[in-house]
Amino acid sequence: MYQFIRELKNMYTHHPTAPYIPSQTPTAVSLSSNIAYLKAIFDSSSDLTIREIRLNGINAAVISIDNMVDKDILALGVLKPIFEYSFSGSSCQCLNEIKYKVLYTDEIVDIYTYEEIESKIMSGFAVIALDGCEKMLAVGIQGYQARSISEPEADVVQRGSKEGFVEPMRINMSMLRRRMKNPKLKFETMTIGDVSRTEICLCYLTDTVSPRILKKVKKRLQEINLKTVLTTGYLVPFLENKGDFSFFSGVGVSERPDTVCGKMTEGRIAILIDGVSSAVIVPFLFVEYFQTLDDYSNRAYFATFTRLLKYSAFFVSMLLPGIYVSLATFNPEMFPTLMLNKIAGSISATPLSLMYETLLIQLVYEIMRESGLRMPQPLGYAVSIVGGMVVGEAAINAGLIASPTLMVVAISAISSYVIPNLYAPTAILRIIFTLAGGIFGIWGIAIVLCVVLVNLCGKDSFGVPYTTPITPFSAVAMRDVIIRAGWKILSSGTEYVQNLPGVNLQDEDEYDE
Repeated sequence: MYQFIRELKNMYTHHPTAPYIPSQTPTAVSLSSNIAYLKAIFDSSSDLTIREIRLNGINAAVISIDNMVDKDILALGVLKPIFEYSFSGSSCQCLNEIKYKVLYTDEIVDIYTYEEIESKIMSGFAVIALDGCEKMLAVGIQGYQARSISEPEADVVQRGSKEGFVEPMRINMSMLRRRMKNPKLKFETMTIGDVSRTEICLCYLTDTVSPRILKKVKKRLQEINLKTVLTTGYLVPFLENKGDFSFFSGVGVSERPDTVCGKMTEGRIAILIDGVSSAVIVPFLFVEYFQTLDDYSNRAYFATFTRLLKYSAFFVSMLLPGIYVSLATFNPEMFPTLMLNKIAGSISATPLSLMYETLLIQLVYEIMRESGLRMPQPLGYAVSIVGGMVVGEAAINAGLIASPTLMVVAISAISSYVIPNLYAPTAILRIIFTLAGGIFGIWGIAIVLCVVLVNLCGKDSFGVPYTTPITPFSAVAMRDVIIRAGWKILSSGTEYVQNLPGVNLQDEDEYDE
């Protein structure tokens, strides 16, 4: 038993290890040795393409990965100019002539190690190697298939750009650069994952970002020891503070380049991941869950109205089932007489208690939601229709559930979709508040709500208080929180994230404490 407990503790305890540092193996002078090494590394994979040629009596080879390069550019823009040019001199001199006189591609890189060869050819480069020269040339002729730029499905706006991030990281970088024609916009790339070797890119404005926040972000990214990085969720736990058990995340995710540009203007840092159609944003504050791009496209009074709706929907989706269960169980006199009669009659006609009935409906709703989300789209519609008919009408007519309870759970579920990025925490908190209300009444809800508020107020993201500018309070920043001021007021100045009250940007990183 004790051995099992120790193993369970070790399983869920974070053990920091050394970050992934790629080795550096220099290439050989002999071309045949280099080709043999690559064939052994790739285990003679069928997509490894090696085109052997001769230049001025010297053996040469063009190495690439099939379907990662544009074959037309490879044939007409690389091989044809090389064959038509008259070379002279040694192998290294021929390689320099190829770089400076033959090829007109702007992306030509000198490489000296096998690890660089592997990285370049798997990124869509063609590597030119000559016998008798250790240096090689990597020519950028990427031609792999990619999804065209389209409107993001999870972050739809009525007004504004219809462009969303796609999987290739370079295309996402170009979309940011096209919107921010500013030399202060800087991109820094690094590799994470000792198996996948995923390339990520840090994007920020050098004149607005905090150097200490940037240093913390780089430090945490360099300490990631994952084998593979396939989506943004792989990085989020490493960017959070150590020992953070909050339901809410201090790391934001966005699929829109215009939203990312707006965040960078405020001093945030965006992280692009190759192969992922969304960007990670740090630091991220709680009030940003309730801000969308449409708020800045509409008039100020309507944007303020929608903000109030979002905050109200958040509390309704989280608290309504719990308050309903607690009042109906412990304080039924709080209901109006006619409503109380309806609720009492419906509850008395069902076999389960009110708390178990509410939890059952929530569980059934989550099952229907998950099945409709994972099934193919035509089947997802069928699941929604059948689930609505069974749960909504047949269950009430059969006397298994009460219609007021179903209505309360339905209202809370619909309200949770107003802020889709907060659906995961609100779904769990809704169940917790239901249990607290059914067992301890309104006092249990008050205690759990206090715990949630204390957790929010005690949380920070890279030294920035999570609930700022509400607490610590900032009158200047409050112009874009609950009430959205007009653009004449918003354009009077930008409140950078490092200048908010209560920000602690000391060099010590709490993640390592």
